[in-house]
Amino acid sequence: MLRPVHRLYQREGAGRPLRVRWALEEAGTPYEYVVLTKDQGRSDEHAARHPLMRVPALESDAGTLFESAALCLQIADLYPEAELIPAIGTHARGQVYQWSFFAMTELEPAVLRAYIETHAAVPDPEAVAKAEARLAKAAAALAGALDGHDYLVDDRFTIADVVMGGVLHSARRLELMPDSPTLVAYLTRLDGREAKQRAYAA
Repeated sequence: MLRPVHRLYQREGAGRPLRVRWALEEAGTPYEYVVLTKDQGRSDEHAARHPLMRVPALESDAGTLFESAALCLQIADLYPEAELIPAIGTHARGQVYQWSFFAMTELEPAVLRAYIETHAAVPDPEAVAKAEARLAKAAAALAGALDGHDYLVDDRFTIADVVMGGVLHSARRLELMPDSPTLVAYLTRLDGREAKQRAYAA
């Protein structure tokens, strides 16, 4: 049995560590998957892994890192044979960064805001409409980039699709998947990847 190269920390119900697990599965590297209890997640030991005691955190012999998109990009760099990221300095590499950050700074915050506003004890119609409009705008930008393409960069699967696919997977779980045939088809395409199926398996 291969020795785990990485140890990925998760907490029950958290969505972001799963996209990191997906990246590890795509890379084909051995890893240990640790699901923390609530008490373990609040421990001093975990605080040493993540200063805000959040997940994911990824340990290796070199040290510990956190932030899910950063972890996915690091995994892509560590395993070039998996061909998850284009060469440094290329325009395509910049596009991978672009869409990975778009997923985290535009799409995911829009999904979370829409969820918060629609699930408020007493929803404010104006706030709900504003949140839904923000989500629709981000989704339209993404759908426009995918129009006529299977994937986000150079029409081939990259780590940007892992990060973006992870956010869309969470949106679907929260019943906030944008009403876009292009995005539904994109996520369905990603669902078909065996590495994603292994990562998201119960």
